[in-house]
Amino acid sequence: MTGLVGDYLAHRFRWRPVDASFMGAEGHDHRLPPVEPGCIEAELEEIRALHEKAARDGAAHPHDRRMIAAEMRVEEANLESRPRQRNPAWATGEAGFGVISLLLPQSTPWRRDAIAARLAAIPAFLDGVRALIGDGPVPRGWCERAMTEAAALSLFLREDMRLHEAWLADWAAPAEAAAEAFDGFAASLAQLPDADPACGTVHLELVLRELHELPLGADRAMEAARAAFERCGTELEEMAARIDPDTGWQDQLAALADMHPAAADDVIASYRLWDAAARDAAETHGLVTPDDGYGLDYRPLPACFRRVAGPLYFLFYRSPPGLNPGSGSVYWVMSAADPLAHGTAMVKAIHAVHHGSVGHHTQNGRARAAASRLGRIAATDCAMGLAFQGALTLVEGWACHVEDLLMEADGFYSPAEKLLLKSFERRNAASVLVDLGLHSGAWSMAECERFYAEEAGFAPARVHSEVVRNSMFPASRATYWLGVEGIRALRRRWTGTTRAFHDTLLSFGHVPLKLVEDEMAARGLLQ
Repeated sequence: MTGLVGDYLAHRFRWRPVDASFMGAEGHDHRLPPVEPGCIEAELEEIRALHEKAARDGAAHPHDRRMIAAEMRVEEANLESRPRQRNPAWATGEAGFGVISLLLPQSTPWRRDAIAARLAAIPAFLDGVRALIGDGPVPRGWCERAMTEAAALSLFLREDMRLHEAWLADWAAPAEAAAEAFDGFAASLAQLPDADPACGTVHLELVLRELHELPLGADRAMEAARAAFERCGTELEEMAARIDPDTGWQDQLAALADMHPAAADDVIASYRLWDAAARDAAETHGLVTPDDGYGLDYRPLPACFRRVAGPLYFLFYRSPPGLNPGSGSVYWVMSAADPLAHGTAMVKAIHAVHHGSVGHHTQNGRARAAASRLGRIAATDCAMGLAFQGALTLVEGWACHVEDLLMEADGFYSPAEKLLLKSFERRNAASVLVDLGLHSGAWSMAECERFYAEEAGFAPARVHSEVVRNSMFPASRATYWLGVEGIRALRRRWTGTTRAFHDTLLSFGHVPLKLVEDEMAARGLLQ
């Protein structure tokens, strides 16, 4: 990687080597992020030097220049006001996935020396982060998430990691030392004073304007989302009445859980069945061309990961490492032995469509051919989220849009499953209100949790962790709904066929949706 993109990635990987592992870059797998005294100031200085280079560079692809400039402006603001190095949950995520990233199938052949090096680095890394945090206030939810993750990782290192096929007896001692470090790190967080997690209006508007290139500010976005939330509620009632006037939409959705594979042996087969059905439906109805050149292998989650997966950001489907993608991806089926956990409606909409088949999987396959070099790798799933969050409007906007797109394939969804999709749309609108309301200071954490539980209908067990995640990544959850709305708006202006619109949309890779709009307009493809 040369030129501006190469310089930016060299900077990125120097400060975030775990991102490098997930992206498939070589030479960083033995390291954890620098957390020595002065690291925040040193990274800021390096970003400012890169700003000057980016301003002079005329050779990089325009999408790369825009994305790099936006990433650096926002990261500079983050380091000045809310540096990730002082978030204890960032520390547990990086330390944990520093090891786990090298134990996933995408990392074969196993780099055992690198795994051993990262195990050995965990105690000093956690000590360094704890020193950076000091005794200052930290949002309580961030500490709680870190403590939960630390407990899960301690158990993994002491017991479950030994079940992995790459395990070496030589790892026992450094794994135990790392587990003890996680225990001590978690205990040290218990008495830290609480802090307001809101980033504030100025930073929030910077993220919306620069990173996501959204033309509307937080206030207008919240107004639009509130209207959509209320409209979706009315539509849910009307749709449910047409299906069964004597049963409310909540009860009709609950009844969908009764439809699932008959036995454990049928669970994996059901994922594969609906993945193939979604591809066929999209192809037959001319909605989008599925990517068939990159494999997708549905497998039960291995025993070594079963207990650590729930508490961590452990995804069933991860984007392949763009710099070394191989020939296919693994899709973990959680709780594969329990058919009750795999309702057909959720398997179809979330696993087969949103993530598999024509969702993220096709999107990732197409991204490999994007002209923008960052567009090929920006949606890499790292320890806490996408590597380049500016791509969220297109990445998550597409996956949510394609769920609804399959409604245009006659017979793919039942009426009750379409009701489920409408509830997803309502939930995404609710997330805009919580995300932007929290960070603008309009809503407290408690008010966000109450809204999710009492009005938006989120599962009670999910509410707190969802709001904590919102608090750590300003405007990220809002991009799901805003991205869908943006794609729908572009589709209304498109001058060609449905398939051509979606294939063109995906051809740009993982970039902000506004860049796609500008390209389509420049080519005369939009009314």
